[in-house]
Amino acid sequence: MKKRVLVIHGPNINLTGEREKGIYGSDSFETINREIADCAESLGFDCEIFQSNHEGAIIDKIHEARLDCDGIVINPGAYTHYSYAIRDAIAAVKIPCIEVHMSNIYGREEFRSKSVVAPVCAGHIAGFGKYGYFLALRGILEMFK
Repeated sequence: MKKRVLVIHGPNINLTGEREKGIYGSDSFETINREIADCAESLGFDCEIFQSNHEGAIIDKIHEARLDCDGIVINPGAYTHYSYAIRDAIAAVKIPCIEVHMSNIYGREEFRSKSVVAPVCAGHIAGFGKYGYFLALRGILEMFK
């Protein structure tokens, strides 16, 4: 049976390709999602991709994942810096989770250099653009070996 992975994009990630191209790149959100799905398939995963600008919807999706997912890749966007609720949801479900940021959050404004989510994740990837998602998927695959 295939392992199932959930990829969660947080607030404003849906505008990738339109906003701050110097930071997030010019590939559209749709293109990146296709590439994530292709990467997941090539690694043998069933993959669901979810995006929301709403904290509660992200928390609900994490809770649902405990029922049918083997791993989570999450880009919490700005929620990474202050959402203890998302942090607690990740901790509660006990599914391997890797946090991803397309930009190098440590090389930006000081407030972006703190992740409250990272301590409850199995890994943290920042600064590799869309490739961070691919690295995270490979990381989850390695956890199952």
